[in-house]
Amino acid sequence: MAYSVNNPAGKVVQEILNDLPGLMAVAVVDATSGMSLASHSNAPGINPDTAAAYNTEVVKQKQKAMTALKLQGESIEDILITLSNQIHLLKLTESGNKFIYLVVSSRDTNLAIAREVLRAHVAELNN
Repeated sequence: MAYSVNNPAGKVVQEILNDLPGLMAVAVVDATSGMSLASHSNAPGINPDTAAAYNTEVVKQKQKAMTALKLQGESIEDILITLSNQIHLLKLTESGNKFIYLVVSSRDTNLAIAREVLRAHVAELNN
């Protein structure tokens, strides 16, 4: 457990754990530095802090692509990566300065539930 419920990021991780107790991993990430602000993993093979750094690069590259395509007035809401047995979801804050990284089993959780849980909690990070 790499979080404290005494800060907004830790509270969000705890609330997501309450809503999705079977999740594999979750992290609240600073999108500028790639540093995990709070994280938790139920899967020994998934280090959400390491994944946070790599997924920050995914977000940055998509933002660069949007700039190159001149997609003005658009912003990233979420990025979905589906694996054989897992769903990886990156949900950005409205300002884009933070995101929640979530990993769930595609057998145990459907995409709609995962998206709804993240949508319900991401606004708490907008400060």
